[in-house]
Amino acid sequence: MTTNSVKLLDVVALTVDLPEYNLWRGQVGTVVEMLAGGSAFEVEFSHRNGRTYESIGLRPNQIMVLYFERVSPDAKSEMVKA
Repeated sequence: MTTNSVKLLDVVALTVDLPEYNLWRGQVGTVVEMLAGGSAFEVEFSHRNGRTYESIGLRPNQIMVLYFERVSPDAKSEMVKA
């Protein structure tokens, strides 16, 4: 994980199962709101056609940012702690 923090409109994947919401590790969503001063995030999960099927608040340790471009080799790795 690089030192970049989670930002609005980042595409993220769940790192945990959330059976109470019928969401599973690896499902992909979009950060749509910053909560608690950036210590939590509202993540929206949608069908391919764009219709939202779940929107929930998540902590940083429950998601990981997905990157679609090469990450610089100079980027430092760090563990995210909630």
